[in-house]
Amino acid sequence: MFKKITAALIISTFLIFSLTGCRPTENSSSEQTTGDSKEVITIRVGHVLAPDHPYTIGLNKFAELVAEKTDSKVKVEVFHSSQLGNERDMIEGLQLGTLEMALVSTAPLSSFTNDFLVFDLPFMFKDTASARKIVDSEIGQNMLDSLESQKVIGLAYWENGFRNVTNNKKPIETPADLKGLKIRTMESPVQMESFNALGASATPMAFGELFTALQQNTIDGQENPLAIISTSKFYEVQKYLSLTEHFYAPAPLLISQSFFNGLSPDIQTAIKEAAIEARDFERNAIDEMSASLLDELKASGMIINTPDKAPFIEAVKPVYEKFTGQIPAELIKSVQDAQK
Repeated sequence: MFKKITAALIISTFLIFSLTGCRPTENSSSEQTTGDSKEVITIRVGHVLAPDHPYTIGLNKFAELVAEKTDSKVKVEVFHSSQLGNERDMIEGLQLGTLEMALVSTAPLSSFTNDFLVFDLPFMFKDTASARKIVDSEIGQNMLDSLESQKVIGLAYWENGFRNVTNNKKPIETPADLKGLKIRTMESPVQMESFNALGASATPMAFGELFTALQQNTIDGQENPLAIISTSKFYEVQKYLSLTEHFYAPAPLLISQSFFNGLSPDIQTAIKEAAIEARDFERNAIDEMSASLLDELKASGMIINTPDKAPFIEAVKPVYEKFTGQIPAELIKSVQDAQK
């Protein structure tokens, strides 16, 4: 009896393997195409913002361009709303090679090189045109190049725009109006020091936790560009919007060095070209959205004011004094001189 059972098991096992052994698994990286089969390279790219933010719009365009330039050999999958983790998580994933690409703010990059802290200095850039000119220049490229020692490659600077203050207490007309307000900032020592210098209580917090913290009145306010204020629906939990434009927010598009180096030269070139073309597309989306957002946010119930920046600029001078040295003085000067 035992021999019969054993024989039956052997035959059953043989049949299972003969039927399934040649099938690709669900996790296979290859896809079948009509009359042919080819390996498709999948790139996951993540960001922390909403699905209708220009980040997503730009990344969808990037995916389209990459597919076009590689004859569909490369597929880009876009993950929004912190689906792949917060910005620090994603940057670490790039370093480890467990994530292919990410679109992030510059604040967490200052952990790797102090040069990126220059973007956190308050009122460093006078307008959008000046900011784009500088990040697209040798100054900006040198900063991206510095990331390669950290196993990350910077492809291009995309954009989030200038950051503005919202809160639930009152319009911010002077620095005195910020006194005692608990304002969420990014995890940047320069940004935190800037708001403390203005009299606020700077409270660093991951972006994914922000809406709930505002809703529950854990904090009084936050600071972000108009596109984020709109797409993240902060108008539902914030009454006042003050157009302080205190920080400019570029957004580097990053790729894992180990992943990039494993690609063929033609695919590397396609990704680089697509990053620049999609950058311009994304910036245009930011411009178009910003042109209409003030009216839309006002219609949503926000009270909007435009304060005189002069007293704010005066109040944050100690921030420059504190961080000059930690941020290379020659870098600060080159950014300032480029805007004259």
